[in-house]
Amino acid sequence: MATTYDAMPKHHQATHDEKLVITASSLGTVFEWYDFYLYGLLATFISKVFFAGVNETTGFILALGAFAAGFAVRPFGALVFGRIGDLVGRKYTFLVTMGLMGLSTFAVGLLPGYDTIGIASPIILVTLRIVQGLALGGEYGGAATYVAEHAPNNRRGLYTSFIQITATFGLFAALLVVLGVRTGMGEDTFSGWGWRVPFLLSAVLLGVSMWIRMQLNESPVYQKMKDEGTTSKSPIKDSFGKWGNLKFVLIALFGAVAGQAVVWYTGQFYAMFYLEKILKVDGATSNYLIAIALALGTPFFVFFGWLSDKIGRKYLILGGCALASLTYFPAFHTLSNAANPALAAATANAPVVVTANDAECSFQFDPIGKNKFDASSCDIAKAFLAKSGINYTNRAAAPGTIASVAIGGQTLTAPNPAQVTGADRAAAIAAYQESIKGALADAGYPATADPDRMDKVTVVAILFYLVILVTMVYGPIAAMLVELFPTNIRYTSMSLPYHLGNGWFGGFLPTTAFAMVAATGDIYYGLWYPVVVAAATVVIGLLFLPETFRRNIDA
Repeated sequence: MATTYDAMPKHHQATHDEKLVITASSLGTVFEWYDFYLYGLLATFISKVFFAGVNETTGFILALGAFAAGFAVRPFGALVFGRIGDLVGRKYTFLVTMGLMGLSTFAVGLLPGYDTIGIASPIILVTLRIVQGLALGGEYGGAATYVAEHAPNNRRGLYTSFIQITATFGLFAALLVVLGVRTGMGEDTFSGWGWRVPFLLSAVLLGVSMWIRMQLNESPVYQKMKDEGTTSKSPIKDSFGKWGNLKFVLIALFGAVAGQAVVWYTGQFYAMFYLEKILKVDGATSNYLIAIALALGTPFFVFFGWLSDKIGRKYLILGGCALASLTYFPAFHTLSNAANPALAAATANAPVVVTANDAECSFQFDPIGKNKFDASSCDIAKAFLAKSGINYTNRAAAPGTIASVAIGGQTLTAPNPAQVTGADRAAAIAAYQESIKGALADAGYPATADPDRMDKVTVVAILFYLVILVTMVYGPIAAMLVELFPTNIRYTSMSLPYHLGNGWFGGFLPTTAFAMVAATGDIYYGLWYPVVVAAATVVIGLLFLPETFRRNIDA
């Protein structure tokens, strides 16, 4: 384990080589995150093109699931490329990961849709996402380790914070490209085929990224170790097969990274999906609002990285997790009131209540796409509400009761599938959905958010607050992970907990949270996922996570 250092120079001017390392590593990683985040930004279009064989609600959740598939394999990428990085070197490993990422993203832009090649379309899409996830699993650990091993001991948090910015810059770049193409083409053209252009542009970014990374030399810490013949011969065994190191992998995962991950994905992804899918804010407006909040909040990655060099990493990360667990529910309630006040008023004044027997209700998510949600009156009642993102509560009824939906002063009884079959059932369901739509409109439920009534200042303020929490937990995390592990197995050891946390706890958050909302009818229910994980991280971190900011990683 790394030793501590006693004397810190009061001033350190970054050398030309250090600036090149930070710039080249950061820019290259920005482009990789751009590639990765495009998918999340364009999930609505992807669900329509590649998952056209299922209902709309399931299609959107499956699109988010394919997005999460890229995260699911990131730990495996961390093992594969982390091992290579500890055996061969940092530089060439992240050149390979960059090439895989860029080519996979470009291929998405050319992939035919479901209507053209059928089930092969989503299968190929998920395969490309898996390749992206494997590549990203090797990229982050390499970039963070490479920069940290060039940094002075007393400025490691500051230097690595520029790597931490890359994820937000990548998202910001993707937002700007999507907005630019969307505005330039118009909504109809963009919906038809223009959404593919940002994916195709990744070919240009790939060329630039590869050229930038080729200018770098190997990390001096790693090169010295390699020259002395002290590299690990079996990084995976040394990282995870020995309890002395494995315990710190587990502590890093559950006492820091898991909470950091859910705070990050709630603040930068779930908030965006929530605006569009639940609050019915149009995509372009959502993107603009998120972009403003990111622009305002991004400098705080560097601030909290710098601050962690002064006061430590541990309590900044755990403090951000604690704030998130305590404030997410009021923050999202405020966001709802500000972004769509008409919807918030209707929800309060004319709550929707579904009366049905729970045993006759399906879980409102079908990953196979076979369930038409028409086998019971309860399914018929809830399916439309789930698709529309309408908040509702459940009222228990006796077995055999025909389900009904109460909206304000109206009660609408669902069709009984036992009495209508075939075309008559489809017609009855369509008519019932139209009657619910009319009752919702009569009760003041808007079809879309009205931009003129939106309190944009408050919306941006809430989004900015969510981003600040992201910067607080994410700014110091790279330096902490680097400092936890010895040089000869650092790439492998830090990559796995980082990608388990961010790939699994974080990457699955949008899919899981929206499935929780669809299943319960409570638009805030999905927030329990990040709240519980963040709170658990605070407890585990306080008990077991060591402070690392004074460690000398060169020793």
